[in-house]
Formats: sequence, C-alpha cells, structure tokens
Amino acid sequence: MASEGAGFLHRHTGLRNALLILVAWELVGRLDLVAGGALPGFTEILVRFWQDRADYPPHIAATLYGAGAGFLIGNLIAVAAGALFVLSPLAARLARGVNIAIFALPPIAIAPILTLTLSGMAPRIVLAALGCYFVTMTATVIGLTQHDARSADVIRAYGGGRWDILRFVQVRGALPVIMSGLRVAAPNAVLGAILAEFGGGGRWGLGAYLLGSLGRGEPARLWGIGLVATIIAGLGYLVFAALSARVLGATRAVSLNTAVPSETPASLAFGETLLVGASAVALPLLAWWAFIKLTGVPSLIAKTPVGVIDYLFFSPASGKAQARLLAALAETLPITFVGMAAGIGGAFLLAISSRLFPNFVRAFMPVALVTQTMPLVALTPLLVLVFGRGISVTLWITVSVTFFPAFVTIAQGLALVPRTALDVPRAYGASAWREMRLVSIPASMPFVFAATRLTVPRALLGVMIAEWLATGTGLGNLLNQSRGYLDYGMIWTVAAISVILSVVFHEIVALIERRTLARMGMKSEQ
Repeated sequence: MASEGAGFLHRHTGLRNALLILVAWELVGRLDLVAGGALPGFTEILVRFWQDRADYPPHIAATLYGAGAGFLIGNLIAVAAGALFVLSPLAARLARGVNIAIFALPPIAIAPILTLTLSGMAPRIVLAALGCYFVTMTATVIGLTQHDARSADVIRAYGGGRWDILRFVQVRGALPVIMSGLRVAAPNAVLGAILAEFGGGGRWGLGAYLLGSLGRGEPARLWGIGLVATIIAGLGYLVFAALSARVLGATRAVSLNTAVPSETPASLAFGETLLVGASAVALPLLAWWAFIKLTGVPSLIAKTPVGVIDYLFFSPASGKAQARLLAALAETLPITFVGMAAGIGGAFLLAISSRLFPNFVRAFMPVALVTQTMPLVALTPLLVLVFGRGISVTLWITVSVTFFPAFVTIAQGLALVPRTALDVPRAYGASAWREMRLVSIPASMPFVFAATRLTVPRALLGVMIAEWLATGTGLGNLLNQSRGYLDYGMIWTVAAISVILSVVFHEIVALIERRTLARMGMKSEQ
C-alpha cells in the first residue's frame, strides 16, 4: 500500500512539474522576455501549428518512412552482427575498427557524401540505419554474453550444441537488453533521417521543412517543427520503453547467477595480435573503397582513401586545402573540449545530486528529456533564436548533446553500487557525502569513463552542427562551404578527419580508462 502511494505521489509530482514548466513557458513567451520574442508562448506555437497543419502530413510521412526503414535495416544488421561477434571472438576483433568508426561517425559529416553518392530516400535510410547500428549491436553483445551459465549447462547435459544454447538461453535472456538498445536507437533513427533531409535529401521531410522555414523569421513555426520532431523521437523512445518493460517483466531472473562462464576468448600470439590489429585498421578503409566502387559514382565526386590523401598532400591545391583545414580545426577543437568537459562535469554533479537531492533531479528531468529527444538539427535554430550566433550557442548545443547520455550512464553506475558496500560507512556514522566520496564514486568510475567515451563523438557532432547552422566557423562551416563550391575533395576530407578525430579521442579515453582502473584494481570493459 505504501509503494502504491509513493507511485501515485511520484506520478502527480511529475505532472505538476510539467504543468509548472508549461505555465512558465507561456508567461515568458507572452511577455517576450527571451531575445525579444525568440521563445514564443506555448499557445502561440500551438496556434501556428494549427495554421500550418496542412503542411505537416507529407513532411512527417517522409521522415517516418526514412527513419522507419533505416531503423528496421540498421537493427536487423546490428542484431545479426552482435550474434556473430558473440559466436566468433575473432570476428569481433577484426570488426573493432569498423564498429568504432561507425560509433564515432558524425552524421552531419557524411550526410553530404550520402546525398552525392545515393539517390531518393537512400541517404535518409542509410544515415538512420547507421544511427541505430552501434547502440543495438552493443546491446546485443552485452545481452548474449551475460546469460545464465547454469541454464547453458542444462542444455549441454541434454546433448544440445552451441546453436541450441544461443537459441534457448542467450537470445531469450538478451531480449530485455536488446529492447533497451532499441529504445535508444529509435530517436537516433529520427535524427539520422532529418539530418539527411536537411543536407539536401529531397523535397519532403521535417528536415527539408525546417530548412525552408529558417529564413522566414517565424519563431513559432520553427518551434512547432522542432516539437513535432521531438514528439516523433519521443514516441519511438516510449514505445520501446514500454515493450522493454513488458519483456523485462516476463524474463526477470528470480535468483543470482553464481556460475562462472566456462567460455572465454582464446588469447592470441603476438604475431596474430599484430595481424588482427592491422586487419581491424584496414577493414574500415576497405569498406570505404568498396562503397565507392559499388555505388559507381564518378571519381570526380567520390574520393577513395587514396584520393583524399592525394587531394590533401599532392594535388596543386594541397597547400590551400591544408591551410583551410588547419584553420577550421583550430576553431572546432577547443570548443569541443570545453563543451565536452562542461557536459560531463555537469552530468557528474547532477548524478551525485540525484542520490543526495532526488526531488530536485525529478523536477529537472522533463527539461532534460526534451533536450535529449529533440533532434539536433531541429534544436539548433531554436537556440540560435535565443542565444544568437556567437560562441555561446555552440557551447550550449555541445553541452546539451553530451550532458544527458553522460548523466544516465553515471547515474546507472551509482545505482549499481552494492548495498552491502554502502552499509559499511553508514554503520560507522559517515555522512551521505562521505559515503558518496569514499564508496559510490570510486565504485562507479567504469561508468564515468564509459560516459566519457560515449560523449566524445556527440560533442564533435554538436559543435559541427552549430558551426554549420549558426556560427559560420570551424569544420561544420568548412563542410557547408565545400558543398556550395562543389569542392568534393574537401567534403570527403572533412568527413574522414571527423571520423579519425572521434576514433582517436575514443581510444585515448579508453587507454586512460584501462590504466586508471588497473591502478584502482578494477576491470575495464575495453
């Protein structure tokens, strides 16, 4: 009875907070308190939406088609790849380079490339699929590897083989984790489709509608488009969250798995390790080359890895290209580091506060959820209206895209600290902050590093989108200018450099993680 009352109170507290936010929004908008009307009242946005209601159906349908097809294709490939990596550790090692490249790929950097090399709805579908792949593949691997070893022993005792264990034990046990991956993948698919639309992928779609509305000076319309995109992404998240809760309720374990898995990846000799490492580096380049050849795009437009190297170092214009690229990097990298540090730092502080001051965090969560589910391309023009086109809007966007994933990851790590470990300092009369500092924070350090690895490519993505749409500086602006000048070599170069930077940052964080956790006597997931 007490738990039902607590649930009732929690639901009504969330509803009250949402209503307070809407009332404050309406007052601020009606009084033009933000940048002279850049933030309209909520009812003004609804009125504008009603006036534009005839425009939305074809745009929503186009975005849903691209996002839905990409979601289906990307997740099917992701689940199949995850199963392959679990069955074959060698395949997982060989594919590491490709997987990290896909994870680190800033979608805005390859949207122009997909538009140049593919036609019709293909750019939207491919970008949506890429947005889904890594999340679901990782969830599949985690779910399949964390199965109950005792159940697998039962299958073996009755003569079952590797495929029987996969089918009857691992797949069923992995469903809740895979569903959680799909929950995150749904908004990613919407973001990918809208980015492709914004990059020139057709007449219809919310991205195209947003692009066509930017120069009209109608904040209420821009906010309406942004909120519609947010609702679509949020509904995708909620649908799979509900399905995940249903599946989890049907498959929750009733006892702890005390068995130790008997299958561990075989160690490789030094020479084999070098060969596998070289293959992991070569496979992304091979995939790049194969994509160019299979699409049949002329070499003038599509640049292979060799073509990019020639453009940047050996062509007559290589000196100017290098100067433009270095100048753009000098503008992009500092704000990326600052925004990422601010986002992770804020997430860390809020995650700690969620344990010390839970009511404050509950009041803040509705705003955080909206900023997480609103696609970046839809969010950026709205922030430009509020903050202008200076460095502040870039910093705000970078913090907003890094903060929430980092907060969720770190908060999960704090929540998973064993209760028995917390009982020791409490038994000695330690305060909540002292218990947090001595036990919870050190125990959750793997999750802090995981959050950092997760936010590295998102920070670069946020900065490049802000540069493209708002500030006119850095790599994002260089990419946009190159599209206008038909400088295909620079388009491919910026895309390649963006991926390389994200991969390098990811691996640096992973190296620091391994060494730090080794000194702490903890195991890294890398």
